[in-house]
Amino acid sequence: MRRAATSLALVDELERCEIESMADRMTAIQERTGNPEGVEIAKVGGVTCFYSQTMPWPAFNTVKGLRNEGEAELAAIVDFYRERERKPQFELVPGLADPLLMRRLSGLGFGQTGFHATLYADLSEAFEESNAPGSIYIRELDEDEYTLYGTLHCRGSGLPDNGIAPVAANNRVLHGRAGWKLYLALWEDEPAGVGVMRSDGRSAVFTFAATLPEHRGKGIHRELLLHRMRQAKLQGCRFAVSQCAFQSQSHRNMEQTGMRIGYVRASWGEL
Repeated sequence: MRRAATSLALVDELERCEIESMADRMTAIQERTGNPEGVEIAKVGGVTCFYSQTMPWPAFNTVKGLRNEGEAELAAIVDFYRERERKPQFELVPGLADPLLMRRLSGLGFGQTGFHATLYADLSEAFEESNAPGSIYIRELDEDEYTLYGTLHCRGSGLPDNGIAPVAANNRVLHGRAGWKLYLALWEDEPAGVGVMRSDGRSAVFTFAATLPEHRGKGIHRELLLHRMRQAKLQGCRFAVSQCAFQSQSHRNMEQTGMRIGYVRASWGEL
């Protein structure tokens, strides 16, 4: 089947999906009683700035939607984070940010720190069917299984066990929230992995997935991808979107299911 070339309009749409998904997730965490993670979401023009007081990692303190902002807008964004004593991550999407923006960021003390890939599947096209062994079973997570979710999330992604309780709390708020589905993967009835999806009826974003180290190499991550693709298609979505480290095992699994690169963004941080 001949595939259409990626366009700037598609790149813009994929980024929009990711921004809306992140904004909804951070809003859900912010709405926890007392906002214990200290979440703030600020808008500067068309740019969205995410911040968490207790979660210092770049994923929760990131600037999305950058285009060709002027010096005043960039200064306001930098001030937002410096007032909170946080170093932000800027995400620059190829084709949507020009060299002048990069020079302005460099002048403020920022430089490129990495790359990250955004992949997508056009669900109107045929995609690979599951041929998973009968040992793999995937179902939605039950409301009383969020401690289990936190355990799989942390141990599958290399986080320490003291993160289980906060991870459980920050994902429990997604249970029953419009558009969100969390899936549990079992290997021979033993919990082995998790996957998360947010859908708006037009597109679905696969926001997270992890497999326990002892269950890797069995096709679980791939099946979580295919399961979410099928569910997204049933919900009428045209696209499925996900992020991963470039050329990681997750990247290879995504391409094996028919997903392809939409763009590779540049991550910029304070040097």
